[in-house]
Amino acid sequence: MLSTAALPGSACMYAAGTDCLLRKAVDDSVITTKVKSLIAADDFLKSFDISVETYKGIVQLSGFVDSQKALTKAGQIARSVKGVGDVKNNLIVK
Repeated sequence: MLSTAALPGSACMYAAGTDCLLRKAVDDSVITTKVKSLIAADDFLKSFDISVETYKGIVQLSGFVDSQKALTKAGQIARSVKGVGDVKNNLIVK
């Protein structure tokens, strides 16, 4: 018997199976695109090569920036995007 109870921390249902996983992947892709576009549109951050990856709503930022201010701002931008559950800010100040 399949349960229709929600997965912990998720809007997906057990019965949804592959559809749920696909929806999560699409959501992650949308989040990544939005974070990248906001960083590229920011006059202060656009000159840095900041990589953005998202998995299950967790955004990971990586790359090099020239100040703590840039590191902090990139994290704030990522957190501002709807659907982001957490940000792993792995940017390195050079």
